[in-house]
Amino acid sequence: MLEIILNALVPVFFGIALGYLGGWTRKLDNTHVSGLNALVMDFAVPAAIFSTVVQASRTTLYQQLPLAAILSLSMLIMYAVTYAMVRRVFGVPSGEASVQALTASLPNYASAGFPLIAALLGRSHLVSVAVAIACGSIVVSPITLIILARTSQKPGQGGIGRAFLSTFKKPIVLAPLLAVAFVATGLGLPDPLARSVSLIGQAGGGSALFLTGLILSAQKVRLGMSVNIQALVANIAHPLLAAGLAWILAVSPLIMRESIVLSALPAGFFGILFGLRFGIASEVVGSTLIASTILSAATLAAAIYLTAGLG
Repeated sequence: MLEIILNALVPVFFGIALGYLGGWTRKLDNTHVSGLNALVMDFAVPAAIFSTVVQASRTTLYQQLPLAAILSLSMLIMYAVTYAMVRRVFGVPSGEASVQALTASLPNYASAGFPLIAALLGRSHLVSVAVAIACGSIVVSPITLIILARTSQKPGQGGIGRAFLSTFKKPIVLAPLLAVAFVATGLGLPDPLARSVSLIGQAGGGSALFLTGLILSAQKVRLGMSVNIQALVANIAHPLLAAGLAWILAVSPLIMRESIVLSALPAGFFGILFGLRFGIASEVVGSTLIASTILSAATLAAAIYLTAGLG
């Protein structure tokens, strides 16, 4: 079991550490990451999602519906709880509150999901990661963008409708939708094209982990009650909630394990990127991201160990 845990976690934290080192030593600019972010979120990860989903059968995609339901519900609940807490208890403005809620409720599927699930369950199960990324992009990300659009004082950001539509124009959202359409209609990709998309997608996992580390290296750490609670929400409450939902829905042991392990991933960096786009630089978000990532070394290992008998 120790070997399985190490094989699953060491590559993830190595990639993050390498990116952190690159930013900490100033080999790379860790304050302007738009170029690398575009590579990861607009090209590499969408290609990985598309390549993974388009190779799945209709039956396989249908079997992922319970997982999609668990992940979507758990993220929505964690989002609502965190948003209400930081608004009412800590008096945070709604725009920043939405960014904090997104950070605490949306795990780092895009960076850590693919390498973790590949090492833990095998590459045949990577479709679960694609489903997780799609759920995060379609369910909680638009809520944050809508709140930010309503509260932003910056001109030219557009209204609610524009913010909602812009979400569904993003490659990371379009990729799974297009792939599902290909599978549903029975259309297949020509082999050269499929290999080409897969080749670009292979850069997704490593580059996303590196980007996470690079972003972390630019954050200032200041622990406090809000940061501590949000880290616990992301790393402990979220996987426990996913486990409860999986039990209520009576899903298969494998789906239960996937939902728990994916929900136990550390907080993702979407919140920081969305915040910067609307002029919100939250020290709490940066601190939560670092605290959650460090804490996940223990909590993610525990999730893997405790679910070992499920699949």
